[in-house]
Amino acid sequence: MNRLNLSDARHLVSRTALGQEWTGMKALEGKSRAEAVNILLHPEKIYTPGLPRLTSWTKLNKMSIRNGNGKRAARKQMMRDNELLKQWEVKNLLTTRTPVNEHMTMFWHNHFTTSLVKVMHPRLIHKQSMLLRKNAMGSFSHLLKSIAKDPAMLVFLDGSKNVKGKANENFARELLELFTLGKGHDYTEADIKAAAIAFTGWGVNMDRGTFQYDASKHDSTPVTFMSTRNITNGDQIIDVLLKHRRTAVYIAEKVWREFISDSYPDARVTQRWAKAFRNSNYSIKVLMTEVLNSDAFWSKRYRGNMIKSPIDLVIGTLRTLPFPKLPTKDISHVLSLLGQDLFDPPTVKGWDGGKSWIDTQTLLVRTSTLNKLTRHTRAQAYISKKLPKTSGKEVVDWLSPITPVLGLPTHPGKLRLVRALVLDPTYQLK
Repeated sequence: MNRLNLSDARHLVSRTALGQEWTGMKALEGKSRAEAVNILLHPEKIYTPGLPRLTSWTKLNKMSIRNGNGKRAARKQMMRDNELLKQWEVKNLLTTRTPVNEHMTMFWHNHFTTSLVKVMHPRLIHKQSMLLRKNAMGSFSHLLKSIAKDPAMLVFLDGSKNVKGKANENFARELLELFTLGKGHDYTEADIKAAAIAFTGWGVNMDRGTFQYDASKHDSTPVTFMSTRNITNGDQIIDVLLKHRRTAVYIAEKVWREFISDSYPDARVTQRWAKAFRNSNYSIKVLMTEVLNSDAFWSKRYRGNMIKSPIDLVIGTLRTLPFPKLPTKDISHVLSLLGQDLFDPPTVKGWDGGKSWIDTQTLLVRTSTLNKLTRHTRAQAYISKKLPKTSGKEVVDWLSPITPVLGLPTHPGKLRLVRALVLDPTYQLK
């Protein structure tokens, strides 16, 4: 039975949580792989900070349908509320007691992509965020069906514009290309058109900001979708997709890229994961148990081979080390400069991740941010006192996924060593 050493525990925690907190790692050290994974996937009750006061959907909607001044005032208010929501998310990420669930919430947000820029209402984005958080480790089947009726998603993909006689294909296309099968897999343009017809009438109540089915806007003409005849509504479309073998494989491949490697997935491995996922009626927890217990996850070949996202780098560092916390507004701004503007992914595909996180501009911001966090201050004695009471080698195993490439300090001092490790290029990896 493989027992986790400190380096193993760091690998597991840094890939699945937010940073690599010392106490969390030490709690897993000495456990078997199965025991450690079981602990991570069965966290305590989920808690989020109280939501700041945001303008109601009704008020913003009334403001926006007035004259030009009303629309401008509504837009300014939405911009302020957007920033408040981003700061709320920063606080949540910094303080959560369930970092693995938060990591999965971000994974699903990048899968079922929406953005504040298009939705233009932070309350709807927050509502969707809570939906993803609640179901992050639950049933993918339930999550998919819920997202199809989520107001933020319907606004983002023009669901309210999808009406009888004038079908809008946006949601239908992304349902197949991004949410279930993957682009170009086992469907045709005719299938997209058929799905769009089946989803006509699914929209948003603009007074309440809730899902609304309007039968007068629904085209009940039976369609054929992926060889299944007599489809008359969107729920049937989703049922067909969940029965298709490709859906489980597609999710397994995305999980590979999130937790194993940016490289093309090993089909033999992802097929096994997909089978277990499908046989469990799409239990996300079952899928993640397979993933985190797999030889691929623990392979030396895939350690220290993934570039940290801005959230991994900034939030992870602030959770891992006792450096003074920056204001949430400043953290949100830094994340945006690094290419991960909270709740505002760049495209309908979300963030590409991997090497796309690094360019000449973001590399400079990454370096300057870590320099700022680790610079010498009057709080140096306090920070040193808060660091784990451990040896130099354990500090290296704690913070470095692979051997540091720069020389380590020769003079004693744990804080000096920590700063050197954080500023080493290998710290950008996980």
